[in-house]
Amino acid sequence: MKILQVITSLQIGGAEKLVAEISPMLRDKGHDVDVLAFTGTSPNFIHLLEEKEIKVYTFGEHVNVYNPTFIPKLAKMMKGYDIIHTHNTSPQYFAALGSLVNERCHLITTEHNTYNRRRSIPLFKIIDRWMYSRYEQIICISDQAEANMRKFLPKTDGICTIYNGVNVQAFHNAEAIEGMHAEGKTVVVMVAAFRPQKDQRTLIKAFSQLPQDKYELWLVGDGELYEELHSYVYSIHPQKSETNGVISYGNMRFFGNRPDVPQILHSADIVVMSSHYEGLSLSSVEGMSVGKPFIASDVDGLREVVDGYGILFPHGDDNSLASIIQQLSDDKDYYKQVAAKCWERAQMFDIQKMVDAYNEVYEGLVKQKDNS
Repeated sequence: MKILQVITSLQIGGAEKLVAEISPMLRDKGHDVDVLAFTGTSPNFIHLLEEKEIKVYTFGEHVNVYNPTFIPKLAKMMKGYDIIHTHNTSPQYFAALGSLVNERCHLITTEHNTYNRRRSIPLFKIIDRWMYSRYEQIICISDQAEANMRKFLPKTDGICTIYNGVNVQAFHNAEAIEGMHAEGKTVVVMVAAFRPQKDQRTLIKAFSQLPQDKYELWLVGDGELYEELHSYVYSIHPQKSETNGVISYGNMRFFGNRPDVPQILHSADIVVMSSHYEGLSLSSVEGMSVGKPFIASDVDGLREVVDGYGILFPHGDDNSLASIIQQLSDDKDYYKQVAAKCWERAQMFDIQKMVDAYNEVYEGLVKQKDNS
């Protein structure tokens, strides 16, 4: 079958990375798979897709992803595919509109977040309910996301949960970067886009309570809050240096976007995901895949993955987070116990399981139409 994955961009973010990884794997199952990114692409993602001869289309660089002229363009493209699978809000809206003139293709979307603020706004509530009604299948990436979706929609047929996945073995088998770890220090790392959804600020506050000579913080990622967080850290440590693109303020380091995330995770001692809300965080599963202790905010989407395996701390509670980091650093037996549980949990989210489940949904819809 012919499948088109539609997303706002292929730059930074879990959904973007996911599309780049699963498209070649679906291709390996014998399907023709193309990707449409409304705007912007990452060289790393493009390489991953092009080496499998997957075409990547875009409506332009640095364009408004809500440009209404994209609607007829997308509608025209949809005619050539059996499956249209959307990710993120503007593709969801525009594909729903495009489906009004395309009865042939099957429309599927993945809901990547547990929380959606549009559902509390009366006008958007009406629009979103109509939009979702155009989809034959709504895939939620966590049990809580599905529960929220079923509560929101009056008709709940065609809703299921398929957990996001990562290439667990690739992360687990990566090697630490020689000479990167500061000797005699406990290194804590967080890999996440600098967006309002994430909560690097609480981790920074927690770190400011720990001795500088014993702990080091690595923040990996980029995004709209990057400069704001730089300024905040500078207010704590008003000394700045830069080496090989890594900007340091005291014992806190900003790495920006990096292609060697698995190696960086292996080079650290503890992995943290501090967030206000999540769908099902791929970065969290990646962090657990390297066999290090994983700490996360006790919020929807993270709780579901981490509870009983890694360590949860109360949302926004920097004091609790600092205490947990210190306990893991001081108690080696506890450190090993948590690390082993995290690796056990990560293996439940291998990306191949996800791709198999997506493929089952696609084939089920096509067979259902053939038999009707």
